[in-house]
Amino acid sequence: MTSTFPDLVKAIERHARYDFETQIDGFLVVRVDSPSEVMRFVYRPSFGLVVSGTKELMVGEHQFHYQPGESLLVAVDVPVTSQVTQASQSEPYLAIHLEINPEVVADLLREHTHFLPSVTTANTVGKCQLDPELIDPLVRLLSLLNRPRDIAVVAPLIRREIVWRLLHGEHGMLLGQLAFANGHTARIGQATSWIRDNFNEPLRIAELAARVNMSVPSFHRHFKQVTSMAPVQFQKRVRLQEARRRLPYTDSISSLAFSIGYESISQFNRDYRRLFNQTPSDDAAALRSVIQAASDR
Repeated sequence: MTSTFPDLVKAIERHARYDFETQIDGFLVVRVDSPSEVMRFVYRPSFGLVVSGTKELMVGEHQFHYQPGESLLVAVDVPVTSQVTQASQSEPYLAIHLEINPEVVADLLREHTHFLPSVTTANTVGKCQLDPELIDPLVRLLSLLNRPRDIAVVAPLIRREIVWRLLHGEHGMLLGQLAFANGHTARIGQATSWIRDNFNEPLRIAELAARVNMSVPSFHRHFKQVTSMAPVQFQKRVRLQEARRRLPYTDSISSLAFSIGYESISQFNRDYRRLFNQTPSDDAAALRSVIQAASDR
């Protein structure tokens, strides 16, 4: 499948990183050389593509076998459990992941009122073969990594083009949900975005429901339908994911726990071990080893 877009594959190979991060905010270029452990994340609205290797994904309540040539569109913040199942040094797992700004989706649909995709779908995630129309803008986005001074000006334009191409492809119906503020999916998306931006603050359900103009019972029902979690569980997942991101760079686990909103270090340790299957201190050592190994390559 990937032989049909060799330029894109070569660009991904050239820029793939073991730590995934790039100079373009919200744009990951991923390389994994061996099957991975089970990982847990919260995905923002995003587009992803695999060009080599395979991954098993549980996105909310949807299970996917994610393989070369397939793209994934996530329309709202959702919990994700993933595991790279096929990867080696000679044939690594290679993928890209690009976060999508809902405001860009809304702007494009407001500017082009003749193009209003149906948003009757209740799904929040979808998978399909890569649209050939996306190959050129994706290659150009990757090429910006060779020209850092151009990123601030050019990357937003290319990202906007990618969203436009997505709206006109198989992902269009799903992506269009982000633009309709009165839809339940968009409202829950606003709520999950607020939780992500304010994860260390107390969660007051009535206030959050009012913020997105929903009754408390409706908010609970639709939040669980969209994310497969209760709001408190979602906040906990976001907090623990942020803790793991910071963990290799912190000297004090207790300070880290308090900074993400925990009031009890023992509760933090229990929750962390339950989610990641090891204590924060053990995981910190393992993560530092991975980071050091990646920097030595």
